[in-house]
Amino acid sequence: MKLEYQVRAFEQAFDQYDGVLPLHRFLFTYFKQHKQMGSSDRRWTTRYLYSYFRLGQALKKEQPLVRLAVADFLCNQSESMVITHYLPQLADQLLLPVQAKITLITDAFPDFKLEEVFPFKAALSEGIVEAEFLQSFFIQPDLFLRVKEDQQQSFLELLAKEEVAVKVINEKTLALPNGTKLEKLLPESKYYQVQDLSSQKTGEYFLPKPYEYWWDCCAASGGKSLLLHDIEPKVQLLVSDVRESSLHNLDERFQAAGIRKYQKKVLDLLQNNDQDLHDYVFDGIILDAPCSGSGTWGRTPEMLYHFEEHKIDFFAGLQKNIAARVLKYLKPGKVLIYITCSVFQKENEEVIEQLLATQPLKLESMQSITGYNDKADTMFIARLIKQ
Repeated sequence: MKLEYQVRAFEQAFDQYDGVLPLHRFLFTYFKQHKQMGSSDRRWTTRYLYSYFRLGQALKKEQPLVRLAVADFLCNQSESMVITHYLPQLADQLLLPVQAKITLITDAFPDFKLEEVFPFKAALSEGIVEAEFLQSFFIQPDLFLRVKEDQQQSFLELLAKEEVAVKVINEKTLALPNGTKLEKLLPESKYYQVQDLSSQKTGEYFLPKPYEYWWDCCAASGGKSLLLHDIEPKVQLLVSDVRESSLHNLDERFQAAGIRKYQKKVLDLLQNNDQDLHDYVFDGIILDAPCSGSGTWGRTPEMLYHFEEHKIDFFAGLQKNIAARVLKYLKPGKVLIYITCSVFQKENEEVIEQLLATQPLKLESMQSITGYNDKADTMFIARLIKQ
């Protein structure tokens, strides 16, 4: 009876979710509308939904609840009723590594193909190992913190006191279990930023100098700008985004980080912005371009499930257009940093190829930042110099 209730709760939530909102935002609203659901009900519904979406398009011919059991087995190391009921022969194998679990599922379901988890035919960027990337979808990514070096030890002591598992990545980066309630554990947020490990690594390509004027042109809530400021606090900064709400979030993050001196503008980079930017010229431009987000779908597997492949071409066109438009505001000899959180060549290497063919740019370096073996996102970055 309890299994039937869990399954019904999962199916009702699944039927109402259309993939438009991020799953965590949908569930927040959904649970508010269904107050009869207790904490256990909410926990199991959340687990089952995230597990189900992580299976992508694999085993599409199987019954949905069998697919759910397979997904839940691959994604978790603790038992569940769907695993016990639908996969009793595997219920004692939950602690195995993901690769071993995939082998067991392949033996039990000959139609299971790992490549159907991520069924898109578009080529992956150079440096991405397909099998390792696909396996990562069954592993919950970590929560990464970028902390001030002089605060790391006190953070470690606080987290140890609260018995939170924490891994030291380097002198500025800590990895915590996803879902850790930071606001209840840590001091003021001015001492740390939540930022994925791969996103932090993009800062190695910035190389700003004191008093240079930089433009973070698709700033969103300001993650790359905060990283840039951390690398060089004396940099001058303009931030812009098409969404005013994102810039409000940026203001809050900057204020918490103690950053007061910066300019901001609401700009649609697909339009002519000469009226707003006619006197501006920059020493560096960070273009963290709108993209498919495919390198982050380990965190948002609902996107893996609902994504339509034709959107890759849409994003690639957007990226090329924006890059060409912002380049006019960059000083000769200065740097354009092109970043995506995509794994597709069309949004990465092919965009760079077109820019090099049509714009006065020289490629200094480009690469995929593969986070899938570090429980982190996968990103792409290129450093280009205007001629």
